[in-house]
Amino acid sequence: MELRKKCIGTVAALLIASIPTFTQTVDTIDPALRSRVDRIAAQVLRQTGVPSASVAVVRHGKLVYTHAYGKARLKPPMAATAEMRYSIGSISKQFTAAAILLLQQQGKLSLDDAVGQYVPGLTRGDEVTIRQILSHTSGYQDYWPEDYLMTPMVKPTTAQQILDTWAKKPLDFEPGTQWQYSNTNYVIAGAIVEKVSGEKLMDFLGEQIFHPLGMHSVWNSDQDKLTQTDATAYYRHALGPLRVAPKEGRGWMFAAGELAMTAHDLALWDESVLAESVLKPESYNQMFTDVKLKSGKETHYGLGVQVETRAGHRSIEHSGEVSGFVSDNVVLIDDGVAVAVLTNQDAVGAASTIADLAAPVVAGYPLTAPEQQALDIYHGLQQGRVDRSLLAPNLSDYFTPEALADFQSSLAPLGEPLAFKQVGDQLRGGMTFRAFRITYPDRRMMLTTYTYPDGKLEQYLIAPAD
Repeated sequence: MELRKKCIGTVAALLIASIPTFTQTVDTIDPALRSRVDRIAAQVLRQTGVPSASVAVVRHGKLVYTHAYGKARLKPPMAATAEMRYSIGSISKQFTAAAILLLQQQGKLSLDDAVGQYVPGLTRGDEVTIRQILSHTSGYQDYWPEDYLMTPMVKPTTAQQILDTWAKKPLDFEPGTQWQYSNTNYVIAGAIVEKVSGEKLMDFLGEQIFHPLGMHSVWNSDQDKLTQTDATAYYRHALGPLRVAPKEGRGWMFAAGELAMTAHDLALWDESVLAESVLKPESYNQMFTDVKLKSGKETHYGLGVQVETRAGHRSIEHSGEVSGFVSDNVVLIDDGVAVAVLTNQDAVGAASTIADLAAPVVAGYPLTAPEQQALDIYHGLQQGRVDRSLLAPNLSDYFTPEALADFQSSLAPLGEPLAFKQVGDQLRGGMTFRAFRITYPDRRMMLTTYTYPDGKLEQYLIAPAD
């Protein structure tokens, strides 16, 4: 089902057609925390070569920081700013899922309704439920699994053409028995929203979500290319030069990846998620609940969002990619924290790296006792010294003047790691073995230790990570 500008209602038309002319810059963050976020973003861009990133930070449930880094356009050069829009790709899916939940709250449908009740002619449409399409457990085949734009997608299409081609094939698996990400599911979901609401999807989202939350920058990139004042989309072949990315034909991103906006406005949505202000609590509970397969196996996916755990805390996440753009959005539900990251090069994970590194920093997750001890020793070795009271005799012998000099000369130039995290432990030889990942913008290293029951260290070795 194709969206056409002539059918767009007044509210949504204002949202979609407007160019952000108001400030999107927010800076009420603690200066030390701001410096850490800036360092993470800037150094990840330097490592990956991605032209730019726009970042928004929510802390204690409120938007506290927005900033853009790098170049939004290379020729002629234009610095990225917080006022620029980027395509958010599949982060759009949580808005489509929210639209379905709003319609359920209004008594107009149920998540357990069969999709064929609203969209006829689909393979086993009388069996597959709305919950299954929103959780990617339906079996409908994905029409766009690739990380590049294929030749047929340059030409326009419609939602119906996508469904006729992919949602009328035999299912890839029995409904509810496997999890398989599929954009086709969300084209079906968007069609259901339009059928049940009697409105275009963008109209419905504008009236119910974007306008009430003040998300004034939202743009329907499925219908119109971003403007010259927004970020330019880029891609590259292997390690070749950055090139302007081709634009998808109209209709290909409907309901599955159609939205573009500023990081600021995505963070306004994150604020509403933390406050549970758009949907009823029960709807958020359904959205954030890990949908289990019929076997009982967890999928780590809810309705339009990934359901994860970070340091024992709930995290609602999703990334997104369309031609020339990659995004990531992490919402730490238990901490009142969110980090939204938008970048303008496809097929590169810079957005997720920035979000993954920044979110726990913003949340202030403390290091565990083993992590803190290992990091303290690391800092000492960067200065060519080690506290021998922590070491068992063998390890004390290992740290000869030569070893200390090598540790210092190789580690000191690296400075402070972006992250220092334990990633595994086990018992061996009467000791506890631990592995730690040390993350820098341009490299990752692995630290391995052995610790006796009395706390003395028998090993402290650092090597490049695979």
